Amino acid sequence: MTGLRILRKLLRTTSVTRIFWVFLAFMVLCTFIVWWCEPTITTYRDAVWYIYAVVTTIGFGDYLATVPPVRIISIVLSIYAHFALALITGLAVSFFNEVISLRNKETITAFIDKLEHLPELSKEELEQLSEQVSRYRIKRK
Repeated sequence: MTGLRILRKLLRTTSVTRIFWVFLAFMVLCTFIVWWCEPTITTYRDAVWYIYAVVTTIGFGDYLATVPPVRIISIVLSIYAHFALALITGLAVSFFNEVISLRNKETITAFIDKLEHLPELSKEELEQLSEQVSRYRIKRK
């Protein structure tokens, strides 16, 4: 559940959801423009396929842009898609960094709590704490 809270916080602070919806709306608009302007694309489904090929950069085997407006839209949409993909990648990295940071803080907090309550710990807990300290010393060398 903590991961979902972190993800929600990241989505809120980065406004990535708004960017995603604008990108999706732009794709739909581009699909209609391509369908309307490009003589070689005769159906809406073909226009969707063309836009999908532009956004995913998988290449064109079926359809080519033959008129300048569609070529310009293809270029702009391709650039926009690269920025959107970079944003998603950055968001994923931020998410995992936050999760790792939170886990480290929880581990350190639990460790400090055990040190503060040393006399109250059982023999097993003391052995576990001793192992943690030993591992920490090995990592520092």
